[in-house]
Order: sequence, then C-alpha cells, then structure tokens
Amino acid sequence: MQLEELKRITRQHIDLSWNKGHLALVEQRHALNFQYKSSFVGHPLDTAGYQALVVEIRDAMTDLHVEIEDIIAENRTVVTWSTFMGTIAKPALGYPASDKLLSISAMAFWRYSPAGKLEELCTLFDMESFRAQLGLQMRPSAEIALP
Repeated sequence: MQLEELKRITRQHIDLSWNKGHLALVEQRHALNFQYKSSFVGHPLDTAGYQALVVEIRDAMTDLHVEIEDIIAENRTVVTWSTFMGTIAKPALGYPASDKLLSISAMAFWRYSPAGKLEELCTLFDMESFRAQLGLQMRPSAEIALP
C-alpha cells in the first residue's frame, strides 16, 4: 500500500471515529488482531474496547474535535500529531466535568498490515497538560541537576 494511501485512511479513521462517531465504518479497517494502547487506559483494547472508549469520551465531550497537526508515514507505519479539543460535559475515565475548553496534544503510531488493515494503534496523550488544564494536582517531576 502506498504511503499517501496510508495517510489518507489514517485521516479518515480519525475523522470517522473521533469527530463523527461512525465506529462501524472504522471497524472495517481494523485487522482481526487489532490492539489499541493509550495513556488513558492501562491495558490494550481490542476493536470492541476501542469503540467503547471512543463512545465514552465522545459522550462526555459532545463538542469534541480532533485536528491533525502533522502526519508522516514510512513503510507500514503512520505517525500523527493531533490536538483533541472540547469540554468535558460529564465525568469520564475518572476525570471530572469542566466548563473549560481543553486542548490535549497526542502522538499516535498506526501500524498497518500489508493489506492495509490497522493492526495496532498506540496513542500518547499529554496527560500532565490535560491535568493542569483541569486544575488537577500534577504528578511530581524528577529534578534534573544541570551542570
């Protein structure tokens, strides 16, 4: 599969799942062994688990919009840098509701099969910025001694 085609289907996946909630269409692009890993959840999710997560977040953030800032591809891997924007209208994933407009950066690694099916999606969210925007206590950071 061509790199531009992988980027196109990645953009489509984000738009259909996160922005529009059309999860049945997204499922067609997942390999049978699909796994989702994220800094929001502590264990890998299959397609059904991924769909449930997206539904929970979209239900809590009814104004959610995901904007792709950058996208690159090499071999069968696509990397996206995206911004998730919206307000948490009701509690989700252990986080409280807030009337603040949140902006959360995320890096995602999309690994495709030779046939173009999504086998693995790993998303790293900037959780410290997310917590700070909600006014939650930050985790202690390590002190780095500079020379």
